[in-house]
Amino acid sequence: MGRPVTHNNKIKMVEAPQGIAGEGFFTTKLSEVVGLARSNSMWPLPFATSCCGIEFMATMAAHYDLARFGSERLGFSPRQCDLLMVMGTISKKMAPVLKQVYLQMAEPRWVLSVGACASSGGIFDTYSVLQGIDQVIPVDVYVPGCPPRPEAILDGFMRIQDLVKTESVRRRTGPEYQELLESYGIQ
Repeated sequence: MGRPVTHNNKIKMVEAPQGIAGEGFFTTKLSEVVGLARSNSMWPLPFATSCCGIEFMATMAAHYDLARFGSERLGFSPRQCDLLMVMGTISKKMAPVLKQVYLQMAEPRWVLSVGACASSGGIFDTYSVLQGIDQVIPVDVYVPGCPPRPEAILDGFMRIQDLVKTESVRRRTGPEYQELLESYGIQ
């Protein structure tokens, strides 16, 4: 026979954003509300070329269920997605295609580099393999591993959510972001 269930306050409730509350109303900053909405409704675009893609399939399956984090819908059209998940080896011939997919995505857009090959070329230190996708597009979060476990992919996704939640609404129009894009040859 198991222990009796006791009801103690171990359940942690999510805190509301800072603001002013009253009877029937709540006010806060627009950037916090937009960040909260964006971070919990990401539409990922999987760009999988090798074994990390198989791990991503496991992440989407019932046991790990990426849909719990607001990413129920995978998109395969760059114009409808806001998170590019690059998984696997990217050859130098594939680099222009990857950059074109990135450019077709609407702002705001984020990039998750999954696995050693996408992050640094992995074990393929050859003339034909791109030694990290950050040579052609800016990367927001790196997930290490060869291949990374689904838990690591979920952790990387949650880091993206943290970034999106705290990002200013105006960051994408700021001079620092414009300089970053210009360093990649993106207008």
